[in-house]
Amino acid sequence: MQTSFIDCVIENGFLKSLQDKNSGQNYIAPNELSPLLSIRVGGKTFLPNSMEVIGSEMMIHYNQTGTQIKVGSCELDTHLTFEIISVESDCPLELVVWGPYSTTIGQVIGDTIGVVRSSRFAIGIQSLNQKTLGGFPETEDDITPSYSIFDQDSYTDISSDFQQEKIFRGNTAKGTDFGSVLQAYCRNRSRERMIPNWNYETYTVPAFEDGGIIGSKIALFGCPTQKVLDIIGSIEIAEGLPHPTINGQWAKESYEATAAYLIADFSEGNIHQALELVKKAGLSYLYHSSPFKNWGHFELKPELFPNGWDGFKNCVKTAAKSDVQIGFHTLSNFVTTNDPYVTPVPDRRLAKVGSTYLKDHIDDIQTDIWIENPIFFKQETELNAILIENELISYEKISHQAPWKLINCRRGAWGTDPSPHAKGCQVGKLADHSYKVFLTDLNLSKEISERIADFCSYTGATQISFDGLEGNFSTGLGQYGRTLFTMAWYEKLDPHLRGKVINDASNPGHFNWHVYTRMNWGEPWYAGFRESQTQYRLKNQDYFSRNLMPHIYQDTLQYSTKNDGIKSRFGNSEQVQIFENAYRDPEDWCHNKLQHAAKYSYSLLVRFSLFQTLRTVSVCL
Repeated sequence: MQTSFIDCVIENGFLKSLQDKNSGQNYIAPNELSPLLSIRVGGKTFLPNSMEVIGSEMMIHYNQTGTQIKVGSCELDTHLTFEIISVESDCPLELVVWGPYSTTIGQVIGDTIGVVRSSRFAIGIQSLNQKTLGGFPETEDDITPSYSIFDQDSYTDISSDFQQEKIFRGNTAKGTDFGSVLQAYCRNRSRERMIPNWNYETYTVPAFEDGGIIGSKIALFGCPTQKVLDIIGSIEIAEGLPHPTINGQWAKESYEATAAYLIADFSEGNIHQALELVKKAGLSYLYHSSPFKNWGHFELKPELFPNGWDGFKNCVKTAAKSDVQIGFHTLSNFVTTNDPYVTPVPDRRLAKVGSTYLKDHIDDIQTDIWIENPIFFKQETELNAILIENELISYEKISHQAPWKLINCRRGAWGTDPSPHAKGCQVGKLADHSYKVFLTDLNLSKEISERIADFCSYTGATQISFDGLEGNFSTGLGQYGRTLFTMAWYEKLDPHLRGKVINDASNPGHFNWHVYTRMNWGEPWYAGFRESQTQYRLKNQDYFSRNLMPHIYQDTLQYSTKNDGIKSRFGNSEQVQIFENAYRDPEDWCHNKLQHAAKYSYSLLVRFSLFQTLRTVSVCL
């Protein structure tokens, strides 16, 4: 098999060669196995024993499990594709792994995007549908292994024991002693599973019918290093993947992907004042950090938008007259306790850690409740909430031994109606988050995601951050749950908006790389705007480069009405002098000096309070 840049040889179900046509170099690591497809049965991994080729199809045999898998292949100029067409097996397959493919390239490892690069050549793998997950199944919850600054005790900055390490997010590509491996996988989800998931020791994951491993599909490519982005863009178009654009240009190659924006909590009443600040700063985006009174139904705060979604829409129309676009912030599938999904009648699709049954009848005031099985209820959570029929109940603790009893229960919690419940009623322990919000099962996640799309389509908002996207781990599907959420949003957008809404998120993912416009990390809330998460932001730049993402770096300089100059961690550098000029004559600088600043690859993230004299300019590199 071949593309314009590589020759690929597959023998007996193993990749034997990925050869650069120009140099003749084979990038498959010698003395390392590279199965086209490996399988897992009963917790054990099995490699191919033999393979038959009939035209563009390969029948791969796994003798120990009595399994044969038919894989279809296709050659294109830019890439090769492989897809599972059929499976016959004497044993139920738990999952399949594409690879791992062992390569000799180890200079630059794109852990999320799944591309490894040397100075001359690059090899990459791409999942071509949502159920084919980038990486290797290191855990049963399919949560991508990654570094998170929020996993440590202090959020001020990267801990000292991680200072010399690289930030990693995923293992679609992974460095090894011999170079690297590329890998993806697909899980059979046709049966309910009970697994450790996220912060829970025991979690019930419902069955999910998505066709199983049949239909799992990948692309494999190799090319000169300088052509990597072009090849991935071509794969997106050829395979029908998301291909976001900004003014007609692919977002991954657009300078506007890192466009500066003003964060100001505007309202229907002060939108003109907010727009005046945007124009004075020479910017084109205005972003609202907290427009909603609830998450789930996304009703707007009436004190800001008395006309609801129509009021926000009118703000978007007003901004468009000044060539300004409007964005907003939300927390993905987090559901606030004041949302109609919670009160007065809770939605049965709120995510459950697991369920048991009432051991005896209870009346509507009883505060100690006996249950059959304690396993899910021993896991303390932020809200310690249970759902029985249409009543939410919070409990203080569970008894230490049988008979199992939930103690000091608050009946009719969060505005639900306290009611009697018969023996044998189901008792569900609800999943929640430290933000004191509930989470969603897969169906409710999709509904909420589509409502966010409806808000974008109705109001015309063209920028969003999917903060809290990890909340979708409540589905039990890990990175798959995240992808299903973002893709439900993407596909529900009006056609004129699809692919044109600038978006980023709280965490990345292999497939979501195609959905996102950019990533944007580093928060200034934990040690002052100038000190918070400095090393974290700097280390992210290396991560962005390795994974072919537009760079965003936030630094902060502050200037006020007092004549005390500008403070910055960069000291008296030329970069600071640029903003000293901004301080002395901000309007002139905004209009005339942006090109000067641009030579440092800066974009500006400007944060203003509409009602305070202190102004904060956050600089993104």
